[in-house]
Amino acid sequence: MTQMRKVLMLVENCPAPLDHRIWPEAIVLRDSGYQVSIISPKGATDQRESYTCIDNIHIYRYHLPVIEQKYVGYVVEYGVALFLTFCLSVKVLFQRGFDVIHTANPPDIFFIMGLFYRLLGKKFVFDQHDLSPEMFQVIFKKRAKLMYGVMRFLERCSYRTATVVITTNESQKRFAIERGHCRPDRVFVVRNGPRTITKGSDTVMPDSSLKAGRPFLLGYVGIMGVQDGVEYALYALDELVHKRGRQDVSLVLVGGGSNFLVLRTLASELRLDEYVNFTGFVSRDEVLRYLSVADIGLVPDPQNGLNEYSTMLKTMEYMALGKPVVAFDLAETRFTAQDAALYARSNLVGDYADKIEALLDDEGLRIKMGRIGRRRVEEELSWENTSKELACAYRIFFPVGGSK
Repeated sequence: MTQMRKVLMLVENCPAPLDHRIWPEAIVLRDSGYQVSIISPKGATDQRESYTCIDNIHIYRYHLPVIEQKYVGYVVEYGVALFLTFCLSVKVLFQRGFDVIHTANPPDIFFIMGLFYRLLGKKFVFDQHDLSPEMFQVIFKKRAKLMYGVMRFLERCSYRTATVVITTNESQKRFAIERGHCRPDRVFVVRNGPRTITKGSDTVMPDSSLKAGRPFLLGYVGIMGVQDGVEYALYALDELVHKRGRQDVSLVLVGGGSNFLVLRTLASELRLDEYVNFTGFVSRDEVLRYLSVADIGLVPDPQNGLNEYSTMLKTMEYMALGKPVVAFDLAETRFTAQDAALYARSNLVGDYADKIEALLDDEGLRIKMGRIGRRRVEEELSWENTSKELACAYRIFFPVGGSK
């Protein structure tokens, strides 16, 4: 009689099942025959249960304190997260058991648990979503050198502890090999991608009222942190509306994050309130409603030492729905979108506005680029295609899958 293999997944910066990376991975592992448990923080309004089971995936949650002071806040948050995650991991160990700890970053702190559980014969997977040293350089500009050194140390420890490293693109894989000295055959690229390419997108009826009475709607969907550059979308809209006299375009910003209130204030200062709709976090169905009527998907992530090496999920979300993209010219963004996007020179608002205006004025080009993007997702970038590497990574541990 075969015995089921068991995986414990750890995520700190988003409650499960909302995490757009860990939850699809958990589903893939479950469908491959593994028992999957997840430890994550509780949500602010929902996802408040300490334990729940969704789609046969066991979720354990803990409460994280909210501290306004940025520098102290990270130390307290990560310290509490590490302690409570460890406590819950012991509970999972005795209740359900696990053979593998699969930890997502940021932060790069759970290698400490990996070291402990390796003594008990457990495997450790480091799933690197972001380059934390570069990310904290962007966030902590005034203390960038100190934070960079600390985060490089934590990243190096994570690489060294892991049996297998998973990255989201080839740039990050190169860092794992060159900076982390990981064995190339133990580093796997599992690209982010839309979980489906037709479900919802072909059934949502476009609601023209979401365009606020204007012919064109620009759309942004995603996190709004310091590193995400959403202010460039507002500055570009200001250029179009107030400097070029275009009254035919509006912007919807779907999502939230640490810079959300700053961006709302900026929109008011730029006299854009009647042109911009901040929705906050909304359901997946609502995201599809807005994207179904958007004419252009915006990827305003600037060149900042981090985004050059990051793959933006929102880019593929736009492409999957047949929307042309405007982005700054960053290596991984260009690899993802290819001819489905127009690329502005890095961090230049005027050029970004030029690319938006070029698409607004050329319906044929919008349709052509949308088709190119959709086809690229269907043939290569969909989660159904990219997630196959996750199964390959786990064959390092278990050649026959989720049974032993």
